Amino acid sequence: MTGLQVNFDPYIASYPDFPKPGILFRDISPLLASPRGMAQAVDVFESRLQDFKVDVVAGIESRGFLFSTLIAARLGIGSLMIRKPGKLPGELINARYDLEYGSAELNLQTCALVAGRRVLILDDLLATGGTIAAAKALLLRQKADVVGCAVIIELLALGGRSVVDLPVVALQAYED
Repeated sequence: MTGLQVNFDPYIASYPDFPKPGILFRDISPLLASPRGMAQAVDVFESRLQDFKVDVVAGIESRGFLFSTLIAARLGIGSLMIRKPGKLPGELINARYDLEYGSAELNLQTCALVAGRRVLILDDLLATGGTIAAAKALLLRQKADVVGCAVIIELLALGGRSVVDLPVVALQAYED
């Protein structure tokens, strides 16, 4: 998968020792604040995701939401939310997962219409892969055909790509 190539590094700030010592936090706030950067991000995602032939984009709370609906609208498809506990009504399924600095849980509504549909997971960051793997597990339990994931940032040294076991489209990758 090729597509447009853009250097998004100018739109990503780095904060050492946040949220705890030893973590280098990559912040997408400058990207969100830039109309040009956001337009480029949507253009690049659209270009690189064409071959996936996606039916639905599943955005992971919360920064994944900032892009999933934009990408879904651009692709002319639906979007759904995978959220943290206490944020979705109705009958839910959940998955617990480990983070680079803790653990968490994700929920998906059982009424999400994903059975037999080609779903792409979208989040802001791929680090250890735990969050995207949990989202994938939820979607698979609902009989979705999870075809890939897209992220703004991939932290290559943490090996998340091997954990999610999906094709990954990353706008910007970092070794550290």
